[in-house]
Amino acid sequence: MKPELDLFAIHPEDKIPEKGKVLISEPFLADTFFNRSIVYLTDHNQKGSVGFILNKKLDIKICDAVSGFEGWDENLNMGGPVAPDTLHYLHSLGNLIPKSVPVDGTIYWGGDIETIKGLIRTNAIKPYQIKFFLGYSGWSAGQLDRELKENSWVIARVKSEIVMSAWGSDSWKRLLRSFNNKYRIWADFPESPEMN
Repeated sequence: MKPELDLFAIHPEDKIPEKGKVLISEPFLADTFFNRSIVYLTDHNQKGSVGFILNKKLDIKICDAVSGFEGWDENLNMGGPVAPDTLHYLHSLGNLIPKSVPVDGTIYWGGDIETIKGLIRTNAIKPYQIKFFLGYSGWSAGQLDRELKENSWVIARVKSEIVMSAWGSDSWKRLLRSFNNKYRIWADFPESPEMN
């Protein structure tokens, strides 16, 4: 008789956090902010980790929430539960934005907001080149490692263009279904186990 396959045990090689990778929550993670979420890590070191939720779009446009973004009709994203009244951004504009921090491939984090506003006013930025977030996701030293030991997250690397693409409410399922391993089965689990 074969041993029972543990569908929710995450392979050790899929628990190695690094900036530029995504955290994909396990199907039944109860946390309100992180339930069925995909978080892009922009920093990970001994002091902690920082990232932004890619697949939680807010029902508010940046031009309606922040001055200086008139005409920019893209929705804000919920970056995470930390400092929800702060604006953050990922972009693929590189050194065109002074003080940007390179993350991975063509993805950059932050930079001079006045330069970004100027580029938006002159229509020099396209929506696929920048994503805006309210708040961020943060873990103190050792906190993310504990969550990984609890099998709360799978870690994967995705292409830069996927990170900057439009993410919808079904993105968590679509990303899991793109894998050729047991994690793709997670996509079909109901949010509440008692609902099957």
